[in-house]
Amino acid sequence: MTQSKMNFKTIDGQKEDNELDNFATGAALTNVFGTGKLPAIDPTKDYSHNLATLLGFGENPAFVELLRLYITIHSDHEGGNVSAHTGKLVGSALSDPFLAYAAALNGLAGPLHGLANQEVLVWLRKMQAKIGDSPTDEAVKEYIWSTLKAGQVVPGYGHAVLRKTDPRYTAQREFALKHLPDDKMFKLVGQIYNLVPDILLEAGKAKNPWPNVDAHSGVLLTHYGMDQMQFYTVLFGVSRAFGVAAQLIWDRALGAPLERPKSYSTAAIQKMFANKD
Repeated sequence: MTQSKMNFKTIDGQKEDNELDNFATGAALTNVFGTGKLPAIDPTKDYSHNLATLLGFGENPAFVELLRLYITIHSDHEGGNVSAHTGKLVGSALSDPFLAYAAALNGLAGPLHGLANQEVLVWLRKMQAKIGDSPTDEAVKEYIWSTLKAGQVVPGYGHAVLRKTDPRYTAQREFALKHLPDDKMFKLVGQIYNLVPDILLEAGKAKNPWPNVDAHSGVLLTHYGMDQMQFYTVLFGVSRAFGVAAQLIWDRALGAPLERPKSYSTAAIQKMFANKD
């Protein structure tokens, strides 16, 4: 990850010109079973098709299309979250792009950032185990309220910036309606979508009671057989490479300055938090 050269060897010794393809190969290796042998990159196919093939799902056109969607909506080059901003911050020092991206992944490794879609999936599975695969609205409402009353949040809902349904959630929902409308987990996700916002508003638990990108992605991956949740953060990181690379290119092209955090005195901090519980 700390190499500066654009060309380096893949697992099988072949050289590839695209460092993202090489990284995808290394990332995908952790999800290969059996012989552990990896298929060669097909230069006639796009990035998503090659990544799907490395993951063992290249023969499924719907999964390939899902990866195209997943990579696009998880790239995030605006720098508005921990990993994307970390890449931008380290890159502002004119650090090697590989170092900036490695720093971004260290941010993504934090459970408050990189494990969000896994937490959603765990919560959904616990709900199914307790109230069944095809629960009534009342049963779902009761489970949601039990989550809140236990002092927990409803995973996948709320966003620091958005005050409406995350368009990335909508894109995934439209994909599911097209490709897996009868999947029971997807139906439950849709049921929750219709119920949670009103419950959160009633409980006063969120300024934004709408679903975010993480409320849906794990369900889609699971549907196609990728149920190794430990790998989801890796897939997230592969997608984030595009965003980090894009923002570094723009920042250097525009001559963006070194980023510095804003500093406050102790007195200013005390004033900011005065009269707050």
